[in-house]
Amino acid sequence: MLAFQELVGGLKMVRHFHVSAAVGTESSARIKKFLIYRWNPDQADQKPQLKEYSVDLNTCGPMVLDALIKIKSEIDSTLSFRRSCREGICGSCAMNIGGVNTLACISKIDTNLNKPTKIYPLPHMYVVKDLVPDMQNFFEQYRSIQPWLQRKQEREPGSQQYLQSVEDRQKLDGLYECILCACCTTSCPSYWWNGDKYLGPAVLMQAYRWIIDSRDEATEERLNKLRDPFSVFRCHSIMNCTRTCPKGLSPGAAIAEIRKLLSGISKKEEPKLKTATA
Repeated sequence: MLAFQELVGGLKMVRHFHVSAAVGTESSARIKKFLIYRWNPDQADQKPQLKEYSVDLNTCGPMVLDALIKIKSEIDSTLSFRRSCREGICGSCAMNIGGVNTLACISKIDTNLNKPTKIYPLPHMYVVKDLVPDMQNFFEQYRSIQPWLQRKQEREPGSQQYLQSVEDRQKLDGLYECILCACCTTSCPSYWWNGDKYLGPAVLMQAYRWIIDSRDEATEERLNKLRDPFSVFRCHSIMNCTRTCPKGLSPGAAIAEIRKLLSGISKKEEPKLKTATA
C-alpha cells in the first residue's frame, strides 16, 4: 500500500513538471522577423516593397519554407511562392535568402532573433509576383541544347537498351544531379549582363552532361551549336555558380571542360563498351 502511494505521488510530480514545462514554453515565444519581397502586377501603382512578418519559431518547422507556408496559411494568404517536393529535389522553391541563392526547403531558419531574415526572388529575372520569377527564358535556353540522347541510327523504342561501362557512367556523376533550380545561373554576373545570349552555368552543365555521355552520338553537332562568342565564352570563371549550388555541384568545372573540347585541347573518349549490338 505504501509503495502504491509513493508511485501515485511520483506520477503527480511528473505530471506537474510537464504542465509547468508547457506553460513555460507558451510564455517564452521565440519571435523571428522575416522581411519578404512583395510585388503584385495587378497593383501597378505600387512599387515593390519589403513586408515584415513575425513568426513564432516554437510553432514553426526548422526550414525557411516552413516559415513561408506558415505565413501564407496563418498570416497573409496573398503571399506567392513556388514549392513542391520539400526535399531539395524539384528546385521549385529557389529564392534569395539572406543574400544567397538557395532552396527554401533545405535552408534552415537563422535562429538569431535580433536579425531579420530577408527573402527575395532569384535576382536579375523578371518577377511574375512576389517570390515567383519568370523562368521562361531559362527553360528556352535549356531546350536549345536538346537535352536528350541522340543516336545516328535510332532503334525502335523498347527494342534494345544502350549499354554503358561503369567508367563511362562515372563521368556523368556531378552532372545528372542538377535539378535546374537556376540558383547558379541567377548568381552569375556574366548571365546578368548577357542573359539573352550566354546560356548560363546550369544549361551549360547540362549540355556537357550530354556531350560527354558515351551513348550519345551527336557530340560534334552539340559542340558546333556552342561555337560562337557568347554561348560559352562569356563565362569569366567568377565561380559564383559553384559557390551557391544547393546540390554541391560545380557548373564552372563543366564549362571549363566544354571550352577544352571546343578549343581542341581535349577530345571525347571512345566508349569503353559497345553501346548497341548489331
